[in-house]
Amino acid sequence: MTASDMLSNRLDDLAETFELLGDWEERYRYVIDLGRGLAPLTDAERSEANRVRGCASQVWLVTETSEEGALVFRGDSDAHIVRGLIALLLQLVSGLRPEEIAGFDAVAALGRLGLSANLSSQRSNGLAAMAERMRRDARAHAKAS
Repeated sequence: MTASDMLSNRLDDLAETFELLGDWEERYRYVIDLGRGLAPLTDAERSEANRVRGCASQVWLVTETSEEGALVFRGDSDAHIVRGLIALLLQLVSGLRPEEIAGFDAVAALGRLGLSANLSSQRSNGLAAMAERMRRDARAHAKAS
């Protein structure tokens, strides 16, 4: 399966789930529940180096490389909905190779779920900042290898 197919399948699964949920109140609860499932970061990982700039809430992303060369992201936030947005991004891109992530527009992909129309401008900007941080980390890892 190609990375494009994998991304498409992941996005299809999310879109199907969102469609089944119906209204945005249910969808917000689902996103918040996804965030609750994230493993917490350690105090050391909640460092300035891991902080995502451009988010109204406190957001931290940790980028690690698997033995196969894929990037694995972990993240956390002090805001429930933002933790959920992190979880959505992780579902899409975590485990892909750096060059696959670097060329993927996660915000546009998540637009298919109707997120942009239903998030405040601050949350939308934060989502874009998180996605750009993942792409930047992916570009840096791709150059290093």
